[in-house]
Amino acid sequence: MAEKIYLSAEGRKALEERLKELNLTVLPDAVEKLKTAREFGDLSENAEYVTAKDTLARLTAEKEEIEAKLKFAVEYVAENASGVVSLGSGVKIFNETMGKEFTYRIVGTAEADIFAGKISNESAIGAALLGKRKGDVCTYTAPNNKVYSVKILEIIA
Repeated sequence: MAEKIYLSAEGRKALEERLKELNLTVLPDAVEKLKTAREFGDLSENAEYVTAKDTLARLTAEKEEIEAKLKFAVEYVAENASGVVSLGSGVKIFNETMGKEFTYRIVGTAEADIFAGKISNESAIGAALLGKRKGDVCTYTAPNNKVYSVKILEIIA
């Protein structure tokens, strides 16, 4: 993971808070549960030990992933005053292919969450929208190889 990870100030703060929570409470609790489970006897038949060990491994991996993201993080600020879609911009579009309106915020891959209306700048639609202006029509090819045409209705701060 030697590439840049684009994060908003809020995204960086959320990762820092999760890392703090992992370090101060979640990981120490998981270590304690592993110690307790180890005391139950034969480790080969100890379900609590296996579960605690798996949980600790998962949490340690999450911690390492967050640390790597923060190490390579580049914080961005939306530049909506220019009237051009950029990282951090909110965009209201009309998908001409589907006949529906959608509102998205263009974010870095680490913050993407389609269910929250946040799309990655590296996604097909996100990349197609970057650099465009209100009224522009652009096309993109979705992962299912379907081509969509969208019109930018509004750029939202």
